[in-house]
Amino acid sequence: MTTFYEEIGGFETFRRIVAKFYEGVAEDEVLRPLYPEEDLAPAEERFLLFLVQYWGGPTTYSEQRGHPRLRMRHAPFAVTPLAKDRWLHHFRAGLDEVALTPEQDAQFWDYVTHAAQFMVNSFE
Repeated sequence: MTTFYEEIGGFETFRRIVAKFYEGVAEDEVLRPLYPEEDLAPAEERFLLFLVQYWGGPTTYSEQRGHPRLRMRHAPFAVTPLAKDRWLHHFRAGLDEVALTPEQDAQFWDYVTHAAQFMVNSFE
């Protein structure tokens, strides 16, 4: 049985999605302040490894960082509905960067839209 990770092209596909996403984040006046590091490369690497693992690739993320605990890891940051929308905007650009089938795109997009909504923790 093939994993979604393998089906869409493996590591390189995920790397391209995440790289495009972070290109947008780097210039986004709403999202960029949520990243405490001056250099976004560590955050980009963590997100890449998380997505790779989630979709059936190597488990490097958990080996390095333990359980994802997404809500807990995002709790220190005010994730507003506007931040969620900006996040999704940049993730959409990342998905558009790769040649997924409509079914693959829909599966990925469904996951990230639900995950993004789950991260909202502030309405201010």
